Amino acid sequence: MSRSAPTAVIFSGFFLLGNLIILWGLLLPDMAAALGMSATISGLFFSLMSLGTIIGAILGGKYAQRFHFLRLFAALAFCEVVLLLLLSVIPSWYWLLPLIVLVGMTYSIMFTIGHTLIARLFANKRAAMMGLMDFMFSLGTLTAPLWVVALFWVLDDWRWPVRIIALGLLLVGLYSWQVAKAQPMLAAASQSSGRSLSYGNVLRKPLFMLLLLVMIGYGAAEWGQGNWFVSYAVDGLGLASEQARLLLAWFTGGMVLSRLGFALLLRWLSAGALMLLLGSLALSGALLIKLGMGLSLLTAGNFLLGLGIGGLFPLMLATVMDIDSDNGPVLSGIASIGSSIGFQFAGLATGLWAQQAGILQAYWLVPLACGWLLLMIALFCRRLTHFHQ
Repeated sequence: MSRSAPTAVIFSGFFLLGNLIILWGLLLPDMAAALGMSATISGLFFSLMSLGTIIGAILGGKYAQRFHFLRLFAALAFCEVVLLLLLSVIPSWYWLLPLIVLVGMTYSIMFTIGHTLIARLFANKRAAMMGLMDFMFSLGTLTAPLWVVALFWVLDDWRWPVRIIALGLLLVGLYSWQVAKAQPMLAAASQSSGRSLSYGNVLRKPLFMLLLLVMIGYGAAEWGQGNWFVSYAVDGLGLASEQARLLLAWFTGGMVLSRLGFALLLRWLSAGALMLLLGSLALSGALLIKLGMGLSLLTAGNFLLGLGIGGLFPLMLATVMDIDSDNGPVLSGIASIGSSIGFQFAGLATGLWAQQAGILQAYWLVPLACGWLLLMIALFCRRLTHFHQ
């Protein structure tokens, strides 16, 4: 049976999910003005979205394999369409908060299904195909600032980008449903009857607990930047919204390049050395954005931060899976939950800090998150060295 159609479903879905996850940071200034959101409410918005992704990761890992993957993927895409359309017509932020929890939860379960299905379809080249799938996600985060800027030339309304993503997910959902009907065996449920994963035994091992701590820093750095840079550039530095969104594209572009090219460096560097290099690039980029003056330094900082952040998730996950491949799904869940916790912390802490001292000061959270990330990577690499001795 052909694997191309299911692969096309997941890859196109991940491209749209990449657009969706970065969209809120791009639209935040316009949303805040239209819906009367304070900085604290904006932070709570991102925190609740992250809470939804954590709930979705847990539910997806525990229950998704009881269903036909492509049919469930289609049903979740349809649910996301309804949620996004509702979100695009709300008159105030009161309705935004419960909806964004459900949006994050649905997104996260789709994310889990995508990784699981591709891993099963391509067992003989799993790492390469999952890396390519993550590239499609990053490509979505890269293109979103570009098409949103272009759309705002014609329709200067934050609601229209949300509706366009809803339309794309509707098409993906319909395609997924058709593929599931045409190739039911590829969409079949797991034979494991959906047994829940056990995290406790894995997290008792220091190396895997450090994985969680690294991923918390990773999530805080990535989504602190992705969700708050446009607001920082517009409200803190006084740049035009279009300039800020285009600068953010350098960050997402660096992530795309990093995810495409990090594996090549493993020919000359060990996994630990490459992690330290990437973490150092991320911290350098964040400091350059905060301390540098002028568009050229902001551009370079965004690119370096993206270059450092992008390859870390697949590199960390591949390294721990090489150590304990039997617990691969659990390790993937730990990485996802850790990054979601970091996402949640960055959203809420930056919003509260901005409410008290302004976004110009609150943006310091991104360099601080990168400092935490580099420290945890150093501890992880030290434990990794002891593990191999």
